[in-house]
Amino acid sequence: MESKQKLLVIIGPTAVGKTKLSIELAKRYNGEIISGDSMQIYRGMDIGTAKIKSEEMEDIPHHLLDIREPHENFSVAEFQQLVRDKIKGIGKKGKLPIIVGGTGLYIQSVIYDYQFSDVPGDENLRKELEEKAKEIGNEALYQELMKVDKESAADIHPNNIRRVIRALEIFYLTGKTKQEFQNTQQPDLLYQTAMLGLTMDREKLYERINQRVDIMMQEGLLKEVEGLYLQGLRDCQSIQAIGYKEIYDYLDGSISLDQAIENLKQNSRRYAKRQLTWFRNKMEVQWFDMTDVNNFSKKIEEISHYVEGKLGVKSNTY
Repeated sequence: MESKQKLLVIIGPTAVGKTKLSIELAKRYNGEIISGDSMQIYRGMDIGTAKIKSEEMEDIPHHLLDIREPHENFSVAEFQQLVRDKIKGIGKKGKLPIIVGGTGLYIQSVIYDYQFSDVPGDENLRKELEEKAKEIGNEALYQELMKVDKESAADIHPNNIRRVIRALEIFYLTGKTKQEFQNTQQPDLLYQTAMLGLTMDREKLYERINQRVDIMMQEGLLKEVEGLYLQGLRDCQSIQAIGYKEIYDYLDGSISLDQAIENLKQNSRRYAKRQLTWFRNKMEVQWFDMTDVNNFSKKIEEISHYVEGKLGVKSNTY
């Protein structure tokens, strides 16, 4: 029987310290990093997505950054295929693929054998729902989804009508929510996986999120978002990202800049809470508490011990 490809996955909420840890582990285990973030794929969206800077990479190859223009859509199925190809390519070089990110559904789609083609589709129903959206408006159709599938609705922006329609389509065809339908599948882990989850005392994490937003503003987030705004980008997937939609409200003149920054902090904190809940409910994760940031070297040893036991890899000496 062919042995499975080894894979290291680092997940956790925004601002918990995934980037720093990923670089250290990539150096130790001769790894290459694949972004598991659904928004870091977009060019020109660097500050708001907390994309790693080239000088922070320490010569570690990074994949799936800046592969789409902000006006382009990007599906989970596309992500799944691209990442699986990268895992295969990195493995062939004798290196360890490391997925790092916070978009749980995207990462789950890669490492488990979910067949997206098994999710039913019906072109006539889809067209009917598209017409309905034109008649009653995006918000009303979104409310329809809220009634039948709250979990999917919580993960979709009301203006992302393509995804709203897809979730409704699955429900009306199967009588199950998208998650319930996926739960009927018995997915296997495709890789020999070590899944690291980083967590932190909630108050400490929220403080770090607030600080990160302040740093983003100092680094030029407003100018970055203005650039997209002036291009006329609006009802597209990328602009629904936290960090962009709040500044758009300010640029539209509906709120003050101070209020936009406050909304950004609040939405980021709420997102972190949702991420933690999602990871705990949906994936088999080994959790590591990163609250004591001054004890990073000790934590690295603890994590490395787990990785070596799980994957059978040996540490390099750099």
